[in-house]
Amino acid sequence: MPHVVVRMIEGRTEEQKRALVQRVTDAVSETANAPKENVTVYIEEMPKTNYAVAGKLASDK
Repeated sequence: MPHVVVRMIEGRTEEQKRALVQRVTDAVSETANAPKENVTVYIEEMPKTNYAVAGKLASDK
């Protein structure tokens, strides 16, 4: 049973998340030869204040 965790900065719409989990599920199912019913996807969102790149918070951009 494949489990996928997607970590990303908050702010995507539900429609974008639906498309994401569908495509991830399809890719994992095809690549791992696993039934789609056995693929789980967990989206972990973080606020921009908790994410930084090159020493700068994403909220500062």
